[in-house]
Amino acid sequence: MKPFHMATLAALMAAAAAAATAAGAVTFDATNTASSTAGGQRFDREVGVDYAKQVLADASSFIWDAFEQPGDGGDRKPVDAVTLTVEDIDGVAFTSGDAIHLSARYVGGYSSSSGDVRTEVTGVLYHEATHVWQWGLQDYAAHSWVYEGIADFVRLRAGYVAAGWVQPGQGNSWEDSYSVTARFFDYCDSVKPGFVADLNAKLKDGYNVDYFVQITGKTVQQLWQDYKAKYGN
Repeated sequence: MKPFHMATLAALMAAAAAAATAAGAVTFDATNTASSTAGGQRFDREVGVDYAKQVLADASSFIWDAFEQPGDGGDRKPVDAVTLTVEDIDGVAFTSGDAIHLSARYVGGYSSSSGDVRTEVTGVLYHEATHVWQWGLQDYAAHSWVYEGIADFVRLRAGYVAAGWVQPGQGNSWEDSYSVTARFFDYCDSVKPGFVADLNAKLKDGYNVDYFVQITGKTVQQLWQDYKAKYGN
């Protein structure tokens, strides 16, 4: 191989290495297995796998920051690759391990009156990517609200609030999950900056209601009462 070609190859390899380092040496991939369906075609047309891969990378970086997990020395989950598969399934999306599955039927049926479908998919991917990186999912079945609340907290902080979310102060319990819990966690994070990062770190050992006291000095009941009072509820 000629020296010029060798130099070019070296430069390309260096650029690839730099890109991998910037992404925390994690790879991101997306596949649409439902391109023959109306929803899959809409995904290809209005979102696209290249955009989705970039969202996974951006979301992961955002989550690492939210969880206060820098590349060197951070207590980050050991994940080497994050994948997205668009499938002809019911529901919205789900995550298993480091694999995210998005419903093409949801994409196809998403109403334009609720907003831009690309923005909605972006928000869904921020939520699902949080499940890839958060600790403590061994306790998900017993305390799903806390994990879904953290995932929606990340989506909230990233600026992708979905149509139909509750407003701050709404909800009957901190365990209502999703946007109710996300709004409450956002309040807790204002009381104790880094609350969600601290909570996620503690969840590595499973959920314990005493974590609220350990992090903020207040019980979850006290925090909820203060939260409701702040918004006149």
